[in-house]
Amino acid sequence: MNQKIDVLNRDFPEARARLLDLAAFLDRVERTEGTADFRWEALQQTLPLLLEQGSERTRHILELLSWPGDTPMTCPKGNTACGAAPRTSSTCSLQ
Repeated sequence: MNQKIDVLNRDFPEARARLLDLAAFLDRVERTEGTADFRWEALQQTLPLLLEQGSERTRHILELLSWPGDTPMTCPKGNTACGAAPRTSSTCSLQ
């Protein structure tokens, strides 16, 4: 039994759809005028991690997108998370 083929058979259609969704999101952001914030930079930093060999991609990406400190970050408008951590401030600058 080829377990890799089993995983590909089972999960490839969903992974393909998610990858296309991500590509569409990247296209939308790049087509839009204005300046992006720290979330765009963080997302761009995660993309090369997808090509890493091994089984730690998820952990590396999660660490890159997570707040590095013990004190919670302050987010505006009652948000409990910004989705990525600004690397230069303890306050989320989302508007």
